[in-house]
Amino acid sequence: MRFVSILFALIVSLHSFGQSDSKSWKEVNYASDSMIYHRLDIYLPAIQKPTYPVVIYVYGSAWMSNSSKGADMGTIGKALLDAGFAVVTPNHRSSMDAKFPAPMNDVKAAIRFVRANATKYHFNTSFVGISGSSSGGNMAAMAGTSRNTKTQKLGSTTVDIEGTVGPFTKYSSSVDAVVDWFGPTNMLVMDSCGGTNFIHNDAKSPASLYIGGAIQENKEKCLLASPITYVDPTDPPFLIFHGDKDNVVPHCQSELLFDALQKAKVPSSFYLVPGGNHGPGVHDEKNIQMMVDFFTTCAKKKKAL
Repeated sequence: MRFVSILFALIVSLHSFGQSDSKSWKEVNYASDSMIYHRLDIYLPAIQKPTYPVVIYVYGSAWMSNSSKGADMGTIGKALLDAGFAVVTPNHRSSMDAKFPAPMNDVKAAIRFVRANATKYHFNTSFVGISGSSSGGNMAAMAGTSRNTKTQKLGSTTVDIEGTVGPFTKYSSSVDAVVDWFGPTNMLVMDSCGGTNFIHNDAKSPASLYIGGAIQENKEKCLLASPITYVDPTDPPFLIFHGDKDNVVPHCQSELLFDALQKAKVPSSFYLVPGGNHGPGVHDEKNIQMMVDFFTTCAKKKKAL
């Protein structure tokens, strides 16, 4: 599938890095099992301090990879480390391993792991931010808009967003700020709100595979997998980036989320990047610095920096 080929090429191209870390832990299992999709890596900044505010970064893969946790460390990850943030990069189940909400349950479990293990890994959990690109952007935005949600019902469909993955279920999976890079936000209208090179309504599209059936035939579950469904005034601040030439996820997806956040009076900003495609031209130095400045401002408000 050409969609998948493009996304995996992007992941591979960004997988190698030489980030500025002083200490790291690799292949840490956040669910107390042996599964590769429940492992994460932890990086601390080169400047040594007692504790560091945290940003969790969720890779993009069209929800089709369960082991791409090093993606974007040479760009986004390095910039966050240089700014004084601990960076946590979790794997999660792919759509081939399990359908929604299982991959989202994994992201929530990784957030709870961070909060539960603050002392061991020198985390200052008064600030836990989250970011992600493409499908990772969807999951990061979901973590933000559903941070006070355990289960959600829409029509006749109910999903357990929080889940019970891992041993730290008594800890919060709340996040304090979100940076969403070109993630799907209302998957039900990806084909109708803007043109791309892909038919997302197809039963074999990444979105359909993620929820377990053609999205137009599973509208309730599709909307329950869309962060826009959960927007309310209690959501954390958002920063959203999207390229106006994105041929995978139409930029109207970010516009819809931004409009919903604005209506709910959630502090939020949206940057439509001229000429930006699905990653290229959007993950550039200027925009990454804007991300760093956003997280820095949010962390200072929480007095974590």
